[in-house]
Amino acid sequence: MISPYFQDHMEGNVCFGCGKKNDDGLHIKGYWEGDEAHCIWQPEEKYHGWANLLSGGILSTIIDCHCMGTAMAYAYKSEGRALDSKPWYRYATGTMNIKFLRPTPIAVPVKLIARVTEQKGKKVVMKCEAWSGDTLTAEADVIAIRVYNSADAQGENPFID
Repeated sequence: MISPYFQDHMEGNVCFGCGKKNDDGLHIKGYWEGDEAHCIWQPEEKYHGWANLLSGGILSTIIDCHCMGTAMAYAYKSEGRALDSKPWYRYATGTMNIKFLRPTPIAVPVKLIARVTEQKGKKVVMKCEAWSGDTLTAEADVIAIRVYNSADAQGENPFID
């Protein structure tokens, strides 16, 4: 059985937020729960902004990476193919607008829930929520743009180390 985690199917991924080939990275992992993409990530103290609270930059990074993985997985899903199939797609952030609603504690796992609201050509529009327990701590509107399609590629893949 193939891994359900989106990031496990991004060959050569060295991204700080989601790359399994980045030893110092955050290693987030997204997966489908119905039509929603979920991610549960446990912060560490070294990622604090203020004492016992997650840095807003780190929260932004995991939202960003979760949404880029979601965009890729959604494209595959909408084409009726598995995460481990070719052609490979990669997405980059077009825009991301985050509303920080409450502080996000480090002691509690962060749960991200992304929902695709629109797909048009190479663009995927999403809403993403960050939860700490039962508390909604941030909301984001994110647009991902497909920047790589291995079927159209000329030369080497810039997304593989």
